[in-house]
Amino acid sequence: MQTLAPVFEAIERAAHRIHEAITNEDTDYSAHSNQSGDVQLKLDIQSDLIIAEEFSRIPLVKAIASEEKEEEEILHEGGQLCIAYDPLDGSSLIDVDLSVGSIFGIYDGEWSAQKMIASVYVVYGPRTEMVTAYKNNVRHYTWRHGRFKELEQIKIGEKGKLNAPGGTQQHWPVHHKQLIDGLFAEGYRLRYSGGMVPDLHQILLKGGGLFSYPGTTDKPDGKLRKLFEVFPFAFVYEMAGGAAVDEKGNRLMDLPCSDPHETTACFFGSKYEIGKVKEAYGAE
Repeated sequence: MQTLAPVFEAIERAAHRIHEAITNEDTDYSAHSNQSGDVQLKLDIQSDLIIAEEFSRIPLVKAIASEEKEEEEILHEGGQLCIAYDPLDGSSLIDVDLSVGSIFGIYDGEWSAQKMIASVYVVYGPRTEMVTAYKNNVRHYTWRHGRFKELEQIKIGEKGKLNAPGGTQQHWPVHHKQLIDGLFAEGYRLRYSGGMVPDLHQILLKGGGLFSYPGTTDKPDGKLRKLFEVFPFAFVYEMAGGAAVDEKGNRLMDLPCSDPHETTACFFGSKYEIGKVKEAYGAE
């Protein structure tokens, strides 16, 4: 495998351009919906185009797949990497000025969690930050003076204190509500913005906890997409010393994926909280 430096540099350039667009461009909705049925912001479309343009300059990138695209797009037939990305996760939060992000899963030759070799996410908030998971290290960067400066490597604690429960509560399974209520009874703090990137980032940096998005009565297979969101964060959390499973207790990184927009229930956290998930779901 060639170095991934050109890919990381392309992501850095895209992140800077997206940050500038968030700061300066129109935040209105477009007249279009994406493959998942969500109405797209103009910034969703612009961010998707920015990332695709940056990757088109990297011969190592064979194909890209995006939340905003119906199917994969071949960039370089002789390339090796397949990159799936969510260009602007949580974009509906922009109009109230909450943090949003971009997520990237980097796969070696095919769309399979077992072929993932790196993942990256970017947080656009009071500061623009980037986290990379590659070669058994999770590295944390912040944008300062025109470039990303490395801060520290990230390790998650064995047990945390934050609880970020996704999905509409009235659609939760009974055992899931019992799980969430049990964590609150242990003194966990509610930290949920509705943005996957900032919420999972907070759990990582604050020492641990649980982010959950279960299968619900209205979305039995969960809402979050495997290639663009679930696998990249599962890769990060495992490499940082945590765990990531589905409702059956299976490692998310062991799950198959037959469609770019396939979803799954998912749980990310410290090992203690993932143990609680398995217990609540009868997966132990």
